[in-house]
Amino acid sequence: MAGPARRRGAQASPDAALDALQRLIVTSLEDDKAEAIVTLDLAGRAAFCERMVIATGLADRQISAMAEHLSRKLAEAGVKRVQVEGAGGSDWVLLDAGDIVVHLFKPEAREMYALEKMWSAELDEAAPG
Repeated sequence: MAGPARRRGAQASPDAALDALQRLIVTSLEDDKAEAIVTLDLAGRAAFCERMVIATGLADRQISAMAEHLSRKLAEAGVKRVQVEGAGGSDWVLLDAGDIVVHLFKPEAREMYALEKMWSAELDEAAPG
Protein backbone atom coordinates (compact mmCIF):
# COMPACT_ATOMS: atom_id res chain seq x y z
CA MET A 1 0.00 0.00 0.00
CA ALA A 2 1.39 3.41 -0.93
CA GLY A 3 0.04 5.29 2.07
CA PRO A 4 -2.69 5.42 4.66
CA ALA A 5 -6.19 4.67 3.49
CA ARG A 6 -8.22 7.76 2.81
CA ARG A 7 -11.08 8.22 5.23
CA ARG A 8 -14.59 8.85 3.94
CA GLY A 9 -15.16 12.59 3.57
CA ALA A 10 -11.45 13.33 3.20
CA GLN A 11 -11.79 14.04 -0.52
CA ALA A 12 -10.63 17.30 -2.04
CA SER A 13 -13.18 20.09 -1.87
CA PRO A 14 -15.21 20.85 -5.00
CA ASP A 15 -13.45 24.23 -5.26
CA ALA A 16 -10.03 22.55 -5.12
CA ALA A 17 -11.04 20.14 -7.89
CA LEU A 18 -12.39 23.03 -9.96
CA ASP A 19 -9.17 25.01 -9.37
CA ALA A 20 -7.11 22.01 -10.53
CA LEU A 21 -9.25 21.63 -13.66
CA GLN A 22 -8.90 25.33 -14.42
CA ARG A 23 -5.09 25.11 -14.00
CA LEU A 24 -5.00 22.14 -16.41
CA ILE A 25 -7.01 24.10 -18.99
CA VAL A 26 -4.96 27.30 -18.69
CA THR A 27 -1.66 25.39 -18.78
CA SER A 28 -2.73 23.50 -21.91
CA LEU A 29 -3.70 26.77 -23.62
CA GLU A 30 -0.44 28.43 -22.57
CA ASP A 31 1.53 25.45 -23.91
CA ASP A 32 -0.25 25.93 -27.26
CA LYS A 33 0.62 29.66 -27.32
CA ALA A 34 -2.94 30.91 -26.81
CA GLU A 35 -3.13 34.66 -26.34
CA ALA A 36 -5.09 36.83 -23.89
CA ILE A 37 -6.28 33.96 -21.67
CA VAL A 38 -9.02 35.16 -19.32
CA THR A 39 -10.81 33.19 -16.62
CA LEU A 40 -14.18 34.27 -15.26
CA ASP A 41 -15.85 33.02 -12.08
CA LEU A 42 -19.53 32.58 -12.88
CA ALA A 43 -20.53 30.74 -9.70
CA GLY A 44 -24.05 31.80 -8.82
CA ARG A 45 -24.31 33.89 -11.99
CA ALA A 46 -24.82 31.22 -14.65
CA ALA A 47 -26.73 27.96 -14.56
CA PHE A 48 -24.61 26.26 -17.25
CA CYS A 49 -21.16 26.46 -15.63
CA GLU A 50 -19.15 27.65 -12.64
CA ARG A 51 -16.26 29.14 -14.61
CA MET A 52 -15.44 30.27 -18.11
CA VAL A 53 -12.07 30.40 -19.86
CA ILE A 54 -11.64 32.56 -22.95
CA ALA A 55 -8.54 32.55 -25.16
CA THR A 56 -7.44 33.72 -28.59
CA GLY A 57 -5.68 31.81 -31.33
CA LEU A 58 -4.36 33.48 -34.46
CA ALA A 59 -5.34 30.87 -37.04
CA ASP A 60 -7.90 28.10 -37.60
CA ARG A 61 -5.19 25.45 -37.33
CA GLN A 62 -3.96 26.78 -34.01
CA ILE A 63 -7.48 26.92 -32.56
CA SER A 64 -8.23 23.39 -33.78
CA ALA A 65 -4.97 22.11 -32.28
CA MET A 66 -5.69 23.86 -28.96
CA ALA A 67 -9.15 22.26 -28.84
CA GLU A 68 -7.80 18.81 -29.72
CA HIS A 69 -4.97 18.97 -27.17
CA LEU A 70 -7.28 20.26 -24.46
CA SER A 71 -9.88 17.57 -25.15
CA ARG A 72 -7.20 14.90 -24.85
CA LYS A 73 -5.80 16.33 -21.60
CA LEU A 74 -9.27 16.62 -20.08
CA ALA A 75 -10.00 12.98 -20.97
CA GLU A 76 -6.68 11.92 -19.42
CA ALA A 77 -7.66 13.84 -16.27
CA GLY A 78 -10.91 11.87 -16.09
CA VAL A 79 -13.32 14.48 -17.45
CA LYS A 80 -15.94 12.48 -19.31
CA ARG A 81 -17.95 13.56 -22.33
CA VAL A 82 -16.33 16.88 -23.19
CA GLN A 83 -18.54 18.47 -25.81
CA VAL A 84 -16.75 20.34 -28.61
CA GLU A 85 -18.57 22.67 -30.98
CA GLY A 86 -17.07 24.46 -33.97
CA ALA A 87 -13.89 22.41 -34.35
CA GLY A 88 -12.66 21.95 -37.88
CA GLY A 89 -12.05 25.43 -39.20
CA SER A 90 -14.10 27.91 -37.26
CA ASP A 91 -13.56 31.38 -35.81
CA TRP A 92 -14.94 30.11 -32.49
CA VAL A 93 -14.60 26.72 -30.80
CA LEU A 94 -16.44 25.92 -27.59
CA LEU A 95 -15.45 23.11 -25.23
CA ASP A 96 -17.93 22.20 -22.51
CA ALA A 97 -16.09 20.43 -19.69
CA GLY A 98 -19.06 20.53 -17.33
CA ASP A 99 -18.27 23.07 -14.63
CA ILE A 100 -15.90 24.95 -16.94
CA VAL A 101 -16.72 26.16 -20.44
CA VAL A 102 -13.82 27.12 -22.72
CA HIS A 103 -14.14 29.52 -25.66
CA LEU A 104 -11.35 29.67 -28.26
CA PHE A 105 -11.62 32.58 -30.67
CA LYS A 106 -9.87 34.17 -33.58
CA PRO A 107 -9.24 37.85 -32.67
CA GLU A 108 -12.05 39.28 -34.82
CA ALA A 109 -14.66 36.87 -33.47
CA ARG A 110 -13.57 37.47 -29.88
CA GLU A 111 -13.97 41.19 -30.34
CA MET A 112 -17.36 40.80 -32.01
CA TYR A 113 -18.86 38.49 -29.35
CA ALA A 114 -17.23 40.32 -26.39
CA LEU A 115 -17.95 37.56 -23.87
CA GLU A 116 -15.73 39.15 -21.21
CA LYS A 117 -17.90 42.25 -21.36
CA MET A 118 -21.13 40.24 -21.36
CA TRP A 119 -20.13 38.34 -18.20
CA SER A 120 -18.29 41.15 -16.38
CA ALA A 121 -19.22 41.84 -12.78
CA GLU A 122 -19.96 45.47 -13.62
CA LEU A 123 -23.08 44.42 -15.53
CA ASP A 124 -24.46 42.83 -12.36
CA GLU A 125 -24.46 46.13 -10.49
CA ALA A 126 -27.78 47.90 -10.27
CA ALA A 127 -28.29 50.57 -12.88
CA PRO A 128 -28.83 54.06 -11.49
CA GLY A 129 -32.45 54.89 -11.59
